[in-house]
Amino acid sequence: MPTKTFTVAGLTCADCAARVQAAVSQVEDVDACQVDHATGRLTVSFTTPDLAMDQIARAVSSTGHTLVTDRRSLRSKPERLKSLQFVRFVFSKRETTLTAIAGLLTLIGLALALAGAPDWSRTVTFAAAIVVGGIPVARHAFQEVWLARNLGINTLMVIAVVGAAFIGEWAEAAIVVILFSLGEALEGFAAEQARSALDGLLDLAPPVALKILPTGETQETLVEQLTIGDRVLMRPGDRVSVDGVVLAGESAVDQSPITGESVPVEKKPGDEVFAGTVNTSGALEVEVTRLTADNTLSRMVALVREAQSRQAPVQRFIDRFARIYTPTVAVVALLMAAVPPLFFGQPFRGEHGWLIRALQMLVIACPCALVISTPVSLVSAMTNAASRGVLIKGGRYLEALSRVRAFAFDKTGTLTEGRPVTTDVVDVCICGECPENCGLQHAAAIEAQSSHPLARALLAEARARGVEVPPASDVAILSGRGMEGVVNGAAVTVASHTHFDEYFPHPEFVCRLADELAAQGKTVILVRHDDEVCALFGVADTLRPGSRQAIADLKTLGDIHTVMLTGDNPIVAQAIAHQVGVDEVRADLLPEEKVAAVAELAERYQVVAMVGDGVNDAPALAQADVGIAMGGAGSAQAMETADVVLMGDDLSQLPFIVHLSRKTKRVIAANIALALAVKVAVFVLAAAGLATLWMAIAADVGAAVVVILNGMRLRGRFRPESSSDA
Repeated sequence: MPTKTFTVAGLTCADCAARVQAAVSQVEDVDACQVDHATGRLTVSFTTPDLAMDQIARAVSSTGHTLVTDRRSLRSKPERLKSLQFVRFVFSKRETTLTAIAGLLTLIGLALALAGAPDWSRTVTFAAAIVVGGIPVARHAFQEVWLARNLGINTLMVIAVVGAAFIGEWAEAAIVVILFSLGEALEGFAAEQARSALDGLLDLAPPVALKILPTGETQETLVEQLTIGDRVLMRPGDRVSVDGVVLAGESAVDQSPITGESVPVEKKPGDEVFAGTVNTSGALEVEVTRLTADNTLSRMVALVREAQSRQAPVQRFIDRFARIYTPTVAVVALLMAAVPPLFFGQPFRGEHGWLIRALQMLVIACPCALVISTPVSLVSAMTNAASRGVLIKGGRYLEALSRVRAFAFDKTGTLTEGRPVTTDVVDVCICGECPENCGLQHAAAIEAQSSHPLARALLAEARARGVEVPPASDVAILSGRGMEGVVNGAAVTVASHTHFDEYFPHPEFVCRLADELAAQGKTVILVRHDDEVCALFGVADTLRPGSRQAIADLKTLGDIHTVMLTGDNPIVAQAIAHQVGVDEVRADLLPEEKVAAVAELAERYQVVAMVGDGVNDAPALAQADVGIAMGGAGSAQAMETADVVLMGDDLSQLPFIVHLSRKTKRVIAANIALALAVKVAVFVLAAAGLATLWMAIAADVGAAVVVILNGMRLRGRFRPESSSDA
């Protein structure tokens, strides 16, 4: 069944979402719909190929919200809540404009009261304010009861206002209408602020590109009109508009918005570039490899939006609690109004009557502050992580990260670069006739005819040193131990120390040098020409930059145990472990043994995170409570399958996301505590007859705004040119 996803502006709580969902469900040809108030997303399943957008928009509008068809209209919002923007926001919508008019009428009524005007003039003025400001509230209450079959906050407000007017508290009733409507508007505005940074990510990719025509000329073209295989020009200083592969040119590209890397990355022909990054120094000719809707930036935003709709356990609990809490409080309020007057002779009406106390309890019964306390914090935190090049696939994983007590790391490609390099070149030629780098020259000549990673490492070292590589002939493989051939008329062998021990006698000091390199976890390669050993090399997989610091930073966060899980031999594993500083090493592991190791760690440490390349380590990543994949920017599979994706190969983001998750947990706890404390305080005051209706609504609205703003702190400050901080 086909589906479409829309954005609804102004959603603040589950009651708003329920009204929108009920209204859209009534639209013809809509088979089902789902509204998520945390992300403001409306997903519609329909039965006909052409779904009438205008009908959906009208249904959403009938609930007091707006269906957003142009996402760019939401992307220019400021980082901070500013009074001037809020005033413009109030007068941009019919409902909030009515609130402003009602507020003016209420101020006039209060002024008449202070001036000693006749009672009837004040009553008429306050009644007019109630009618003008209460029209949207009454309509929403009807939708809650009739369409959504739900006892929502608007229904409670209508009951409270009608009750206050019934007992003659016209000023109180008018103030309740104004504060409630103004609070709803303020909550909606603040909630949109919490979601806006993610939309800002999409603005990083420019809407046009310089397409290179067959004639060689360039033409400014909308990126949506580009197709795979088109060529585009990226000038120095341009923001990259497409995902593609460099065909010509060299430059450094700032990839921080996608991968979180703080240093520009050198690009040359054959390298990938991503939409939203910045070309800094040289012109690049790029071939388009992904359409705009499928580029890395769009997939990042889509995945984060999907993740934001996945509730964390605490959020699911709060939502279930709110569904029970609201009707329970309504029943308690009814009993409060009826029991004391009926059974204990207490006054029903009047300033200290039990009816007004019950109405106050109805007002404070609104669960908005409680319900929104969690999702706004999770949305802000996940958006912050995305701006750092980290995709967290849902609130449950963000929450789990705060409880992780063990990090398991794959070695190759995670803690290390994943490609061997020549670390040691030792010249041991004793014939006295060989030029400098004689052994490296002979070895590179032979290895140039091999695609083995060790051969590429030797060849790369020769090129780096400017060694001329002569041609080799009669090259043959030595049963997996090395290669041999003829270079410049001399018989040359490039092989392991074991092979030389077996076939080519060599001095004792060469053995000692080879054993020293092997003890450091390096692969040892010897080379001879004719009958003389002329050099030996140490080749190893080098540490990824920053891996040692990342492990050290993780340990500073507290009780976190680090383990390296690798299929490599114990000597190499121990050498790498010593360099990187992990607490424990498990080597010679098959993939299924890595899974068992993660399970055993979970028994000891309860919550375990596994960090790997997202492909070879898939079973272990799935076994862990949180699977973290490296390099998602270049791997669609890693981006889709892991729980958390490091878009760049930057392990320094691990301490950041653990810190962010713990901070998020603290903020959520503070928000829930504040929301409950405010309600309990007003409940007590209402029961004691010390509260007023306007005090109750002001406390509820104030608590909701405070928890939103507190949650928004987790966004950090998103800056396209650099990463943001938690």
